[in-house]
Amino acid sequence: MSGGMDNMLSSRKLAVMGKHEVINASGSLCPGSYFGYDDAWTLDKFKQRTQIKIIRMAGNEMEFDLIGVEPSLANAFRRILLAEVPSMAFEKVFLQNNTSIIPDEVLAHRLGLIPLKADPRLFEYRPKDESSPSEQDTLKFELKVKCTWNPNRPADSSEPDEMYQNHKVYSGNLRWIPIGSQSRMYTAKDVGPVEPDILIAKLRPGHEIDLTMDAVKGIGSDHAKFSPVATAFYRLLPQITLHKEVVGEAAERLQKCFSPGVIKLVEKKGRRIAAVHDARYDSCSRNVLRYDDLADCVSLGRVKDHFIFSIESVGAVSPPSLFIESIRALKAKCRKFLREIEKEA
Repeated sequence: MSGGMDNMLSSRKLAVMGKHEVINASGSLCPGSYFGYDDAWTLDKFKQRTQIKIIRMAGNEMEFDLIGVEPSLANAFRRILLAEVPSMAFEKVFLQNNTSIIPDEVLAHRLGLIPLKADPRLFEYRPKDESSPSEQDTLKFELKVKCTWNPNRPADSSEPDEMYQNHKVYSGNLRWIPIGSQSRMYTAKDVGPVEPDILIAKLRPGHEIDLTMDAVKGIGSDHAKFSPVATAFYRLLPQITLHKEVVGEAAERLQKCFSPGVIKLVEKKGRRIAAVHDARYDSCSRNVLRYDDLADCVSLGRVKDHFIFSIESVGAVSPPSLFIESIRALKAKCRKFLREIEKEA
């Protein structure tokens, strides 16, 4: 009976990775999924089992553990980060002159994908009635670049950098035009492109680009250019268990079956013994199961309620703030849903 209960507990918490299949992969914390377990959802239980642990945070990247939740909740945060947390991006491009080889619509698309530093929380959504831009909902930029011959170019040079002037158009060439009192609230560094060296176009003498642009607030479900993250994804925490000692050549072979740093070799009484060092970053390739002498020595699995979550911001808003915004967005959805239920009730 005890063994059966242990297996039941294992299936609730662990997805087992076999040679050709994954066992117990479905979510199983719903009420009534397992006999003898009270999995009814309550706020107190949710608070007790849910944990968030920040593992790494550097620049625009953050990795944290989301523990004790169902996959549906982790996936909700991921989808909201991608599609429903707002950012600022170029929506309208007004072309006065474009004699480059890039078609107007392609140039406008490239400009729209340039990430901006402007914090969307400081701006309002642009009204849909095509009203005039205001300082509360629009940022205006201009781009004026003309390529010319370099009068001091060497006679025998064939290098574009020596032959031409302004032949590469970068995001750093964009110039912010404040609207109203924006110049008192922001600086060009606050609202301009995240990086100054994003290549927009290459020109040759006689080519010219002259345009203005309006940046507005939007969300990723309207267009990918409004997505505030370069990527947001999660994976389950790997679990590796060694059932017996693996020594010598077999231990070295076992180590090579996993990602670097997952298995270490420990010297013990003159023997090299394999031990699990850090299963966190294992790719779960299951290479070890190809060897008959090693397959019975190790068990592979993934913890079903432990999500390793990664967020990479495009640079306007920090990853922690983006995750907090995704929580707020989910709360707003829940409130709206509850109001609809109350209306029907």
